[in-house]
Amino acid sequence: MPIYEFHCDACDKDFDHRTTMESRDTKVACPDCGSKKTGRKLSIVAVGNNPQSQGASAGHVHSGGCGCGKSMGSCGMN
Repeated sequence: MPIYEFHCDACDKDFDHRTTMESRDTKVACPDCGSKKTGRKLSIVAVGNNPQSQGASAGHVHSGGCGCGKSMGSCGMN
């Protein structure tokens, strides 16, 4: 089941929500404030053959918060 990113207009926070592709546009309640004034965000995905990503972390998309220990931008994927 895919994970989608949402934004809450009531409390101005972003959150992830796991749902089916068929239900991805259904309003979901914000886990912080409970509001249903939420909307799905456009997620950007990096796909391709990047020579800097070869090795143990091949295919790794680094977002800075993944816990791999590398600094933001050091994976060569962003």
